[in-house]
Amino acid sequence: MSPRAQSRLRAICLALPEAAEQETWTVPTWRIRGRIFCMWNPMDDGTPALWCKAPRGVQEMLVEAAPDRFFRPPYVGHKGWIGLRLEGRVDWKEVTAIVRRSWRMTAPKRVAQALPE
Repeated sequence: MSPRAQSRLRAICLALPEAAEQETWTVPTWRIRGRIFCMWNPMDDGTPALWCKAPRGVQEMLVEAAPDRFFRPPYVGHKGWIGLRLEGRVDWKEVTAIVRRSWRMTAPKRVAQALPE
């Protein structure tokens, strides 16, 4: 487990309007108004990873383009969520963009409009 990666992900998530952290299923989840938009969920081998919502079709595109970084997470993958391994050289700008997009998909429209694209 990487406390540094988890700490960076936490900072990205909690910087979003109305975001709150809540432990669920023994892992940190980040929510807006009670709805999960991001999860810290290490892989079975301990590799740090996040799970986020993604627009329709994006999961397949990312997994096909970079299967070493992206994966279809169990339980929520069939709903279009994307998994991203957070090991090696992590592109934190990319992580921020993925998390923000998931937050936008989850946030009420009025709240989402408060955050510039």
